[in-house]
Order: sequence, then C-alpha cells, then structure tokens
Amino acid sequence: MHVVRLVLLDFRSYAEVDVELGPGPTAFVGRNGQGKTNLVEAIDYLSRLASHRVSSDQALVRAGAERALVRAVVVRDGREATLEVELHPGRANRARVNRSPLPRPRDLVGLVRTVMFSPEDLALVKGDPSERRRFLDDLLVLRAPRYAGVRADYERVLKQRNALLKNLRAGGHRPGTASGDAALATLEVWDDHLARTGGELLAARMRLVDDLRPHVGAAYAAVARGATREDAQIAYQPSLELGEARDASALGSALLAEVGRRRREELDRAVSLVGPHRDELLLTLGTGPGPEALRLPVRGYASHGESWSTALALRLASYDLLRDDGDDPILILDDVFAELDAERRTQLAELVSGAEQVLVTAAVPEDVPPGLRGRRHDVAGGTVSTASVVGEEPDGG
Repeated sequence: MHVVRLVLLDFRSYAEVDVELGPGPTAFVGRNGQGKTNLVEAIDYLSRLASHRVSSDQALVRAGAERALVRAVVVRDGREATLEVELHPGRANRARVNRSPLPRPRDLVGLVRTVMFSPEDLALVKGDPSERRRFLDDLLVLRAPRYAGVRADYERVLKQRNALLKNLRAGGHRPGTASGDAALATLEVWDDHLARTGGELLAARMRLVDDLRPHVGAAYAAVARGATREDAQIAYQPSLELGEARDASALGSALLAEVGRRRREELDRAVSLVGPHRDELLLTLGTGPGPEALRLPVRGYASHGESWSTALALRLASYDLLRDDGDDPILILDDVFAELDAERRTQLAELVSGAEQVLVTAAVPEDVPPGLRGRRHDVAGGTVSTASVVGEEPDGG
C-alpha cells in the first residue's frame, strides 16, 4: 500500500497543494513551522479520521476557511483508489471513495493504514492512561474497521449515561419516589447498553494486547541497547475483577454486575465508574536478567532513553502486527530522527527500510539516515518543491 498523490485544500497552512509521491522512502525537508508535518498529518488523518496533534478538527481548517479537503490517490494490490474527506467543523464531515459518497465518514477508516512515529509518542508512556487506551483503539480499528462503530457506540452510551447520572444528582431524584424510580429504570437501560458495547470493546482490546505482546518485546530488543525480548512487557489492566471471562458476553455480564455493585457510588459522584474507559495498558521494564527480575512501570520509573525506546517499540510492534495481517501499512516518521542519537537513527532506519512506503520529515537533509534517503521535497513558505534526491538540490518549487 502506498500513496501516489496527495491534494490538500485549506488544510492547516495550505490553501492548496498537490504533491506527487511514490513507493519507497520520501523525505519532506524544511525548517520548523514551514508545513512539512501538515503533509504527513493529512495522510494519517485519512487513515484514522483523527490527528496525532489535536483533538478537534477546527485546528485542521486553514484560518478564514469554512472547510478543508484531504484527497489521496492510494495504490493497494496494484489497484488505484481515490480517498477523500471534507472537514466541516461543527457539522458532519463527508467522505468519498472514487468520488462516490460514503454513508458515514467512519467507513473511510482502515482503507489506508498508517503507522506514525512522532515526538508526541512520548505521551504513550509518560501521559495519562487515556493516551494508551487511544493507542489500542486506533490500532484495533485499523486491524478491523468495524470496531470504529463499536467504539463510537460505546462513547455515545457513556456520554448519555453520564448525563443521566448528573441529572439524577442535580434533580434530587430518590428511590421510592415516582420520579426517582422512573429515572433509575432509565439508568438500567443504559446499564445494559454499557455492558453490551463495553464487553465487546473490552474483549477486542484484550485479544489485541495478546497479539501485540510478542511484537513489543522483539521491537524493544531491536531499538534499546543490550535489551532482550523479555525486558519490555505489556499487559491489559481492567478496572474490575474479570476472573476467567474473556468473550464479549461474559465480559458484559461482569461489567453489569460491577455497575450494580457500585450503583450508590456512581449516583453520589454522578459519573460512570465502570467500563473500558477506566482501563489501563500497563507498560513495564525488567530491572535485571532472568524471569525473577523486578518489573517496574515505564511511567514514572523509566529514563528518557528507555521511554523513547518503549514508545518506538509500541509503534514498531503495531507496524509488524499490521504486516502480519497481510497489508504493509504506510510508515510515517515525523521529526523523530532529531530526537535520536546516531546509533538509534541507524537502527530505526534499518528496521523500517523494507517498508513499501516510508514518509520522513526532517529539518535538514542530514537528519535523514542513509538507509532512508530517497525522494526529497523541500518545504518552505507554504510551497512544496518537486521531488529530488535527498542530498541533492531540489528542482525548485
């Protein structure tokens, strides 16, 4: 899979840009603030319908414009397809494939698959649990796009349920009164929805972590000096005791039972305290050789170098897992080489050099490792040069 053409209209800093791409490595080179990250962000957005830098689409629309357009011509298994999405902040976005409208924008998710490395990846290991849950859910949807619907359904249920809990507390509805009993009956309906959608999401996340675990160990050994496959481990940490439950139905039953047990606490705090939105992806590193080595969480204990290696391992593991599924995703390396020493640059370049398409952003050509030197576009002042070769002068813009 690779992108052969990218067109942007009123996206970020670009009023209009049209860039020809191809398989193999391509570098976008330019000083900070010139717009090189905006180009790769657009391709990643097509993959997930989300930005790795901001949570709202509003920031993706050029100042003064009402909408933005991202269009990419993608080659997959020798066949071309044109994918595009129109961003309309405050209104519904629109998506098309080969100019034909899709029923829902989320139907676009997974048609092009990307794995992006960026400086923001440190949040995967140092940030809140929500960062790691988002990482799991994004990867889950890329592997099986139907989970975009499951994820959206769960978020909708959670929002409605939290609103009802707040209304119950604000309105002073008490059990035994007509209004209180009616409100609690409505809450029980949302309990069932939470258990059903939450059980399905929880089961999928747990399977994903099981599949990802060996890849994380192998990737960490490849990027961290002197590390072994056993040094880095991941584990799914649910917010409730699940026993032997693993399928969606059994997990849903466990969620429903826990909701009932914590009913009074939820009513008092006016927030949903049970469900996948409270779970954690636990990342640990061993402190010595052998199976009995003490394991410590990466967050709070790892050095800066260990944290970077863990973040890289998570992304490399994602890439390897998607490749195992039979489709080579597009690799995006956004300004990561400036954060790495020469040895780690070379290691990372060697690990990803076999990808069908690698898109790199860098401030100067020298930041691009020799193993990834191919096409080069210079980015400056809102223009993107025609392709040259990294290390040579561009043809002009």
